[in-house]
Amino acid sequence: MPTRQERLEGGLIGLLVGDALGVPYEFHEPEQIPPLAQIDYTPPAGFSRAHSSTPPGTWSDDGAQALCLLDSLLQCGAFNPTDFGQRLLRWYRQGYLAVDGRVFDVGIQTSRALDALYDGADPLDAGPTEESALGNGSLMRVLPLALWHRGPDTSLVADAQTQSRLTHGHLRARVCCALYVLWARRILDDVANPWEAAVATLRALYPSSSPERDEFETNIRPDEPPGGHGTGYVVDALHSARWAVSQGDYEAAVRAAIALGRDTDTTACIAGGIAGLRDGLGAIPQRWRDALRGQDLYAPLLDALLAVG
Repeated sequence: MPTRQERLEGGLIGLLVGDALGVPYEFHEPEQIPPLAQIDYTPPAGFSRAHSSTPPGTWSDDGAQALCLLDSLLQCGAFNPTDFGQRLLRWYRQGYLAVDGRVFDVGIQTSRALDALYDGADPLDAGPTEESALGNGSLMRVLPLALWHRGPDTSLVADAQTQSRLTHGHLRARVCCALYVLWARRILDDVANPWEAAVATLRALYPSSSPERDEFETNIRPDEPPGGHGTGYVVDALHSARWAVSQGDYEAAVRAAIALGRDTDTTACIAGGIAGLRDGLGAIPQRWRDALRGQDLYAPLLDALLAVG
């Protein structure tokens, strides 16, 4: 079994590797994705790469926003929405914690929210709340909160939901973030059946008559078997990642996530963080770790996380 430190390392690096691995396959339908064994940072010859000007092994907005969250938590010692918002703006406008300082593949809802934040909106009101604004942009970045957090489940859930509000204010997106961080915490704590344990915890935390409980039971439907379509819809992204993680070890999980097609970088990011946390750093192929770009950006943050972990 991996040690706690190995799980923490695996979670953060697994997220970044999964994101980078999925970048060239984005926007393709599943039948267009190469066979599992050929999915790598560099696709096989003849494959029409998404983001063709992006060097292999580069994480996208997913990884950069996750690092912004981790940096904020480490610097503030607590979740501070104002500080986090300023770091997101620094990434969005200046390339902070983006490989080569290059910002690409930013979601529509995230762009709307950060433009509003730049124009002076309250961080907790910046994220769109309408039914059409249910992308996976707050889910893809939330894992560092579970890696860093030492408070009770109630506090972890509250922080996960609050961080979503900066870009994705709809309650459904916020509840997905809460379920994901509890799933990650149960894995980190070596709990048997971590998904089921996380679901039980949320049921205990959300009163039966609350809007959160209604979203949880009616729209997220956590008791359904794992499965998904690799889309950018936050609920599908969560269930797609859960299915991918069930397909085997870290390498199998991220390749299965990408094989779903569509939002490949984000599905593999969400699944890769969980698979890395479950299996530990050693389960992430060395060739993928070595070829991951931007190590000078994430390594100091990982060291600081381990120092408090």
